[in-house]
Amino acid sequence: MKNVFWLVVGIGAGFVVAHQINKTHKGKQFFAELDARIKEFTDTVGDAYKEREAQLRDTVDTIVDEAEDVIDELKK
Repeated sequence: MKNVFWLVVGIGAGFVVAHQINKTHKGKQFFAELDARIKEFTDTVGDAYKEREAQLRDTVDTIVDEAEDVIDELKK
């Protein structure tokens, strides 16, 4: 319980400090750059996820098609 308390205190202090830094011109620039980098990172991860998902779907579709062909061959 003591650790949770210190975690909450640390998070709260971090928000207060970030808010104070964001009031300055350099602080606003810093957070704008940070936001841009985070957005770029998340966009890259999202694009990679979608690309990999498409690859996996294609592979599954190919396997299903081949399995259906084999089943059709066995039915003959």
